Amino acid sequence: MSDSGGDANGGDDLSGLTGFFFYAFIVHPATAWILKPGRFERKKSIMYAIGFLAALASLKTGLELKAKGPNYYAKLNVTRDSNPLAIKRAYKKLSLQLHPDKNPSPDASAQFDALKKAYDVLIDMELRQVYDKFGAEGIAKNKRFDETRFFIELGVFYTTWGMMTFMLTLGRKSGDARQWVFTGLILMLVIEIALMTTQENVIPTWLFPRVTEYECVWLLHSLFPAFMNGCRSLGSYLYVDVDAQGRALLLALQEQNKDILLVLRDVQIMTQGIQANGGGGGGHRLANATTSTAGLPVGDKPSIKVTPTGKLKELSERMQANSQNVNQVVHQMKKDGSSGNSSLGFYAMILGYVAFSYIFNSN
Repeated sequence: MSDSGGDANGGDDLSGLTGFFFYAFIVHPATAWILKPGRFERKKSIMYAIGFLAALASLKTGLELKAKGPNYYAKLNVTRDSNPLAIKRAYKKLSLQLHPDKNPSPDASAQFDALKKAYDVLIDMELRQVYDKFGAEGIAKNKRFDETRFFIELGVFYTTWGMMTFMLTLGRKSGDARQWVFTGLILMLVIEIALMTTQENVIPTWLFPRVTEYECVWLLHSLFPAFMNGCRSLGSYLYVDVDAQGRALLLALQEQNKDILLVLRDVQIMTQGIQANGGGGGGHRLANATTSTAGLPVGDKPSIKVTPTGKLKELSERMQANSQNVNQVVHQMKKDGSSGNSSLGFYAMILGYVAFSYIFNSN
């Protein structure tokens, strides 16, 4: 992950690339297996895929957060709104508990040093602002906010992911997925700029009292590969080929018209024959006609008596049968089209999953 303050952190970048390849070459094929047509019902396939991605991303992000350990606010058991006096009181209380003379833990000295380091940063308002924006790495590198450098690094990061997204979503089936991912990128960009360029922390303390801007941006960057590959899988699965359905509908209508024309021609021939015979007989027996009601040579079947009324009845039956075929095509188009209108629900599920992962892993 690129450093939010304008200096890319090598470890975070490596972690981000590792996560991308993990999702692209392992998670994406597994999701495609879940979404394979015919494996599960359509709605169940979507829910299983989203649940699989959410569980996997939550587990991965949770392990990464556990490896990073608690931040300085959590170590001192204070919030971002705590004043220097409250921080001193918290440090004094914890230092008595964690002092090597009173702490029987084997790593008591390391715990006390970590507490002292957290106190030294949070008690200094300037270092505290640096920590909120850039994390512990920012303190170690003595970084300060540089607007020009920040936007350059921001442009490099989002341009790289944008190009990667475009390459991975080529093709008609990935059109919706590309729009979803680019929407997520733009939203993440807006949030990151708001977090990093605002003097005050815009994260509500009543909801996340100890989360810093740096951690929020890190979480967004960490979850983005899961979001992108989830969009790729679901976008391809929910794709509706309107052109193919339109061609199928036109072919069904064409076949229906052919049947109508054939029956009407037979009715016309019989009517002319009746008129030529002076209207007698009320009909005639087809002995060697080229077609029958089933469209096959009559010579292969017993001869039947065909009348205009019978032909009209046959026409009605054929129209009903063809209408059922046309209705099936139209129903399938409506069914597939309704899935395209579920973009809002898909966005809501993805945002809900991100919020759930954030709340679960920040506790």
